[in-house]
Amino acid sequence: MTHANAPLTPVGRLRLARCVVDEGWPLRRAAERFQVSVSTAKRWTDRYRAEGEPGMVDRSSRPHTSPGRTPTRTERRIIKVRLARRWGPARIAFLLRLVPSTVHRVLTRFGLARLTYLDRATARPVRRYERAAPGELVHVDIKKLGNIPDGGGHRVTDRQAGKRHRTRTPGKKLDRYGGSHVGYSYLHNAVDDHSRLAYSEILPDEKKETAAAFWQRAQIFFATNGITVERVLTDNGACYKSRLWHDTLTAAGITHKRTRPYRPQTNGKVERFNRTLLDEWAYARPYRSETERRAELPRWLHTYNHHRGHTALAGLPPASRVPNLSGQYT
Repeated sequence: MTHANAPLTPVGRLRLARCVVDEGWPLRRAAERFQVSVSTAKRWTDRYRAEGEPGMVDRSSRPHTSPGRTPTRTERRIIKVRLARRWGPARIAFLLRLVPSTVHRVLTRFGLARLTYLDRATARPVRRYERAAPGELVHVDIKKLGNIPDGGGHRVTDRQAGKRHRTRTPGKKLDRYGGSHVGYSYLHNAVDDHSRLAYSEILPDEKKETAAAFWQRAQIFFATNGITVERVLTDNGACYKSRLWHDTLTAAGITHKRTRPYRPQTNGKVERFNRTLLDEWAYARPYRSETERRAELPRWLHTYNHHRGHTALAGLPPASRVPNLSGQYT
């Protein structure tokens, strides 16, 4: 089919070719007459001499030989090098004597185009999952965080001033070298797998009694927002392996699941929440005291749950996946 801007239709090509072949016109004169280039006039004239009138119609633009898919054996070699050495398409292509675009196409076909799709420890493709409804699974974890001395630590001032502030802070502790420390706080976090709705508290330790009491308050938080928790996933921390933790969940009709040892990726949603918590709250600005930082946590949690866009939720906040969430429109 002739495109809209073609200067010659099949009929015009036939007329041009007959002027040259049958009537003896020079190519240049025929090209000027039909307002085309000399090379175009020659192409249609040669085709008329070789094929006659049927040669004036459009041909398929498909090449005579179409390249096939990369052989299976080559694809396996590409994937093997990718998983074993973590190389990019260019280095793999150099090793296997291929074209980088071919290697990239194979990696894309098998979902290995980015190294972030592979587990760092095993180099296996990352298997991502998400529960279908809120409450089917809640991730729980504890993050240890150093306290800020009154007046600010070394992140705000220099190290000498930070040392003086630690010494003057009430409740400081001394280590075996005589240095003063203001201790640690423990962030107990619970994140719903489906909605990413989060509940967090700053507590003084990570003992089994503290963890069990935290979960009771977290369960009330989720229940208040219309979420019935069915399963809880934790790591293999001592508090989560205790009889008290097991009895607390069992009494509420909740199933407890633990991750495989040395496999924090299974609990990845709360691990990622920990990182977000540190980046956007704990170290977001230079706080002058631990009290000042702790006062900001409730406000930040509200922003995270109700207003902050989440990349895993297509830019929507966790509240968008929890119907009738309290405070969603404030």
